[in-house]
Amino acid sequence: MLTIYPFTHKSQARYFLKFDFNTDIQSCIKQIPGYAFSASKRCWHIPANEQCLNQLLELVKDLSEVEIIDNKSINPSPIEKTENKIETNSPQEINSKIITQEPISSPPDYLDKINQFKSWMRARRYSESTVNTYCEALGIFFRYFKNKTVEEITNQDLINFNNAYILANQLSASFQNQIINAIKLFYNIIENKKLDPSIIYRPKREKKLPNVLSKEEVKLILKAHANVKHRVMLSLIYSCGLRCGELLNLKPADIDSKRNLLIVRQGKGKKDRITPLSTKTIEMLRGYYETYRPKVFLFEGMKVGEPYDSRSLQAVLKQALEKVGINKPVTLHWLRHSYATHLLENGTDLRYIQEVLGHSSSRTTEIYTHVSTRSIQNIVSPFDYL
Repeated sequence: MLTIYPFTHKSQARYFLKFDFNTDIQSCIKQIPGYAFSASKRCWHIPANEQCLNQLLELVKDLSEVEIIDNKSINPSPIEKTENKIETNSPQEINSKIITQEPISSPPDYLDKINQFKSWMRARRYSESTVNTYCEALGIFFRYFKNKTVEEITNQDLINFNNAYILANQLSASFQNQIINAIKLFYNIIENKKLDPSIIYRPKREKKLPNVLSKEEVKLILKAHANVKHRVMLSLIYSCGLRCGELLNLKPADIDSKRNLLIVRQGKGKKDRITPLSTKTIEMLRGYYETYRPKVFLFEGMKVGEPYDSRSLQAVLKQALEKVGINKPVTLHWLRHSYATHLLENGTDLRYIQEVLGHSSSRTTEIYTHVSTRSIQNIVSPFDYL
């Protein structure tokens, strides 16, 4: 999906282009006169005029679906639209949702209000992931209403939004809870208004088993890339059980090669932890460091001193899956789940697994006992005795 929406960059009207990493789409963009890449915004953009827009639509028509958001000044070439549908890469992440709907004029105050809320959250040291998730959720909520300001939204509007948007589109319980949490905190802090999200039934969180790859599948994925940086990043997530954000926040000083340890600083819950580094992993890291010489972050993106982009890393994994022919909706977190499960199957005590994963509760770690095949495969079905 290629999403296009207007914005002002350095006092010029531009079209912001948002899409998962795709070299074919990038090649099309580079054919547009005046194209550019913004390192600060991490996106490609083109001049906001009808000629450039129609040229781009013609170039990508066979490569990707296209969505144009809040575009009233230009009437582009016809695009197939699907109303009231949601495409979701990950049902638990609001940031990955692409909303396809008629353009809605936003109340003039809602962006300022969200920015105030964002500043308030950052001042209280909420994680950047939580800040982005809540602000994305609020943007979805406020864009739903055509002619109301933030102050005019009522409890009945909240009920209508839940019924006509969340439930009608069959969005996940996780999404529903996230957006309710965001609305509740926003109105308590910024608006000081008693909008009561408790009037909406809060579904119980689904208890899903973690997705796990076999050791053979992990081996194929980690060997798929010839690019040293790509291979090392994926390998480190699996070999240390890291979350994506934890990997991208690493700095060279976090590698303690003398003690074979990796220091994960300020992970989930603002906690530091250590996790063992295998000799094989340290050798890979040394080879990577000699080649790339990172300045600030262990894995840097296009701009020196800035961390590698999480979307680009997910695209790296997707390319690896395509190369080795694994047709599963694998995410980076599957590698962490696989690490924990394989540790358990190798006989590692649950308490140690809890420690290296950074789980606050042992109950979180115990879920891996349900997907480990070490004992299950030894069970003999009574059917075999018939």
